[in-house]
Amino acid sequence: MTGRKSIVATLMTGAALCAVPTMAQDTDNDDVEVTRYAAPIIVTGEGLPATPATEAYDVTVLDHEELIATGSGRIEDALSNIAGFQQFRRSDSRSANPSAQGVTLRALGGNASSRAQVLLDGVPMANPFFGYIPLSAIAPERLASARVTRGGGSGPFGSGALAGTIELTSGDPESLGTFSGHALVNNREETDISGTVAAQLGAGFALVSGRWDRGKGFYTTPVDQRVPATARAAYDSWSTQIRGVAPISDDVEVQANILLFDDKRTLRFDGADSTSEGQDASIRFVGQGDWAFDLLGYIQSRNFSNVVISSTRFVPVLDQSNTPSIGIGGKFELRPPVGDTNLLRLGVDYRKSDGELFETAISAFSGNVTERRNAGGSNTDLGFFLENDFVLGALTLTAGARVDRYTINDGFYTARDASGAVITDNVFADRSGWEESFRGGMVFAADDALSLRAAAYTGLRLPTLNELYRPFVVFPVVTQANEDLDVEKLEGYEAGIDFTPGEGVNLSVTAFHNKVKGAIANVTIAQNLRQRQNIDAVRAKGVELQAGIEQGIFRFTGSLAYTDAEAQGSGFAAALDGNRPSQTPKWVAGATLAIEPMDGWLLSTTLRYAGKQFEDDLEENIMPSATTLDAYARIPVAGGVSLVLRGENLTDEEIVTRNQSGSIDLGIPRTVWAGIGFSL
Repeated sequence: MTGRKSIVATLMTGAALCAVPTMAQDTDNDDVEVTRYAAPIIVTGEGLPATPATEAYDVTVLDHEELIATGSGRIEDALSNIAGFQQFRRSDSRSANPSAQGVTLRALGGNASSRAQVLLDGVPMANPFFGYIPLSAIAPERLASARVTRGGGSGPFGSGALAGTIELTSGDPESLGTFSGHALVNNREETDISGTVAAQLGAGFALVSGRWDRGKGFYTTPVDQRVPATARAAYDSWSTQIRGVAPISDDVEVQANILLFDDKRTLRFDGADSTSEGQDASIRFVGQGDWAFDLLGYIQSRNFSNVVISSTRFVPVLDQSNTPSIGIGGKFELRPPVGDTNLLRLGVDYRKSDGELFETAISAFSGNVTERRNAGGSNTDLGFFLENDFVLGALTLTAGARVDRYTINDGFYTARDASGAVITDNVFADRSGWEESFRGGMVFAADDALSLRAAAYTGLRLPTLNELYRPFVVFPVVTQANEDLDVEKLEGYEAGIDFTPGEGVNLSVTAFHNKVKGAIANVTIAQNLRQRQNIDAVRAKGVELQAGIEQGIFRFTGSLAYTDAEAQGSGFAAALDGNRPSQTPKWVAGATLAIEPMDGWLLSTTLRYAGKQFEDDLEENIMPSATTLDAYARIPVAGGVSLVLRGENLTDEEIVTRNQSGSIDLGIPRTVWAGIGFSL
């Protein structure tokens, strides 16, 4: 704790820095004193700007309004407006088990680990042990924008960006206001309260933001499957972000961030409780001069717990009481001056994930402890990257390479009986290796309205500590860990067209082919028994369409993704060869129509469709397609205060989120919110 406190103190000191305009006093020949002010120092609170070749890849950007104008007010809801974005399950961050909240793009799933790299102000957000994203800790109202790049990445933190990168940028006083927030209640008397205070401090700024969500939840279990032990999906979560940005010279600024969060949920049965908590801190130096640079360091302390309840006797059978993990990392990126038509990026990044689990197995019949388990390990990744963009008139070319040195160390699994006697004591061999990845692309501006682009890339992802060492139970199915898992490797290519036929109108079409060799999947090896295995590959090919129209007071955005995905397996995985990966729909589509009839007003509706998907790798359990309608309204009342209305699943569509041989979980039913929002 002492080390963590000293780091937080250092970051708070950096956040408190503020600057004033520099001045000098001169005396002219008549002894008249003249005060000359230097040019104003401008801080952005962001990283280095996007490179010229960003448009060579399939990129979508959501602004602040698009992030907050959703029926649920959740970040995963906003990101679902982007073609290809997918969570492992259809549940959101109120009713899903936190460990199932992996995110991916282009159907490159297979299990609940994230295959898309999610960055908040440059910091990887995945849990160091599990690889899931703490979505409830990322409040959309704090963000200025989200940029989603589909396809493998070889730039900073490219290891892990197997399916793409989701870059979230926090807001500042200009984008969020001096005092902003909301307070809402829904038809189940659940509450959503958020507030942000932001202030300019000299040439810098400071920001404090908090959010608290709580509610009794809804029944995820269908009426005909409920028993006396059936419980609502209750939730109680809060998060706080503290942020400070200040200049330390004319073209260098320091950014300090602290994120604290705690999330409690119940799923299906009384006592089936889970918790997820975190304390993250980072400090970042960004230089915008001729030798532009981005220097970042961070530390994360996370924990997770979960109680598994028997679905036949409705008593605890597994208490996963403690899963502490630490993530440490950083990056340095340098952009030397190499000419107006050439942009060079080179740098290094490092990540270390360290964690272990403590769990207790309990007899469903006697209630006695049958086994106590402890397992864990440490993963590291040291990456070196180089990328160069060339601007040749209407043609922009880009090429990049990355090499990673990874280690999988200190793995162990120990099991003891109730008396403390050792049953199993495994210490796994340390492993390490080098892996290279590449990406390249081009974008050609045929004219002011039409751009053509193409890209090819490779990538990699290390297995998480969870996949390597932690078994889990979604009763009655047991999924075993596998300490021998290998690195996943991506090969992919794509081509696209961006068309702007008129002012305020843009269309984008992308065709892609991605293949993850050695994809880690939960492979069925016996009835109610699965194990994480590297299968031969997961291949996904398809088409993504994005459209936007903004005319006067109207704005329309739409997306559609068709993905033909299949698992390729042999030997132990031969039974799943040719099957669609679990939790992967072929068709996903969404459309939002927003109207701003007067200043400050915003009325929007969102229609979404998700095609049918399979619960399991053998395609035995189907989850039907679902179409949902959401709505959002902000109506100014007076003095920066507005009436806010939100609606989720207004048609009350039945959304199946789990189907284990007929045992069903459901997603959110019709939910209506009302309250106030303010921006002063």
